[in-house]
Amino acid sequence: MNVLVINAGSSSLKYQLINVETHTLMAKGICERVGSAEAFHKHGLDDNEVVIDAKMADHDDAMALVLESLVSGQDAAIASLSEIDAVGHRIVQGGKYFDRSVLIDDDVIAKIDELAELAPLHNGAALMGIHACMKHMPGIPMVAVFDTSFFTTLPPKAYMYPLPYELYEKYAIRKYGAHGTSHRYISERAAVVLDEPLEDLKLITLHLGNGCSASAIDHGVAVDTSMGLTPLDGLMMGTRCGAIDPAIVPFVMEHENLTAEEMNNLMNKQSGLLGISGVSNDLRSVRTASEEGNERAMLAYDMFSNSVKKYIGQYIAVMGGVDAIVLTAGVGENCDKMRRMIFSGLQPLGIVLDEEKNRHRGFERIISTDDSAVQIIIIPTNEEYMIARDTYEIVHDQMVGIQP
Repeated sequence: MNVLVINAGSSSLKYQLINVETHTLMAKGICERVGSAEAFHKHGLDDNEVVIDAKMADHDDAMALVLESLVSGQDAAIASLSEIDAVGHRIVQGGKYFDRSVLIDDDVIAKIDELAELAPLHNGAALMGIHACMKHMPGIPMVAVFDTSFFTTLPPKAYMYPLPYELYEKYAIRKYGAHGTSHRYISERAAVVLDEPLEDLKLITLHLGNGCSASAIDHGVAVDTSMGLTPLDGLMMGTRCGAIDPAIVPFVMEHENLTAEEMNNLMNKQSGLLGISGVSNDLRSVRTASEEGNERAMLAYDMFSNSVKKYIGQYIAVMGGVDAIVLTAGVGENCDKMRRMIFSGLQPLGIVLDEEKNRHRGFERIISTDDSAVQIIIIPTNEEYMIARDTYEIVHDQMVGIQP
């Protein structure tokens, strides 16, 4: 079965075409700056990748361009659109409605729209992607895969906020988490690397990129995570502040004369590594500046590692121990210096980084010492594969179910 995976952002549309049975990536690409005069389309695998300036007024135009690219040229991934058996959509916010991936129908679309208030940049964009697919591929089954569904197992003591209970009843204010598809994937792969059943393990999973989140997974079940009602909470990130004293919000709004929208923008887009360093939201640039003596960049680097270290300690306490700590995403997979800083001083907890292994690059690998009580594992995430797998399972089961 060929599954087209769609990840629609507010001004972008990422895609992969995957044959699930053979685990083959057939095509991938991204439409960037959708709706602007600088829009462009990147398409192709490895050395065959091409970048083309392209007019895309909206996601409908972007989707048409994607489908044309899949069937055009001598390197076309498929001969016709009829070879696409299903479409899987990444949806950030599933709220209280979705504890698993589901086949998309009118009711699902209405609920995704209703939940857009909790993820305005993401759910709205996902809906544009869904409607574009419905227009250009009518009748093709589509599945919604929710970032939040992995965290519906959190107990009330973890997902509730200590606010008046009436606010939870009226507005469903609670922790929903994010990056759930990534945390689910790397926890499953970690169990394979360790050759242990996932149900026998206590794991801390760290998705460290421009967006960052940590999760506690106890015997295969998510029991806590760092992102909250929105993806703003928790770890320090590229441009997001993460957890701060809530009283800072009205204080800054009053003294800087900011609206709620402006304050929200400050915390989401002007803070984190960018806000502290004044250099960049990209840790690579911050690292370079810090090594050149930029004191604010050094501070940002220290704050980032300290933020991660504190969540490791929290989740060891929550689960009463940990068997392995798993890292993924751009920073987690590639920055040996940041990993060294995160795990520095944790030896008394049985967490011992192997300096030599940490310097090496590769695919799935253990970077803790052979005698470390807690394993440190790097797993490159693959959210697209998880979306394709869920889509395959749901559509396949439906097809089997309707056969006479």
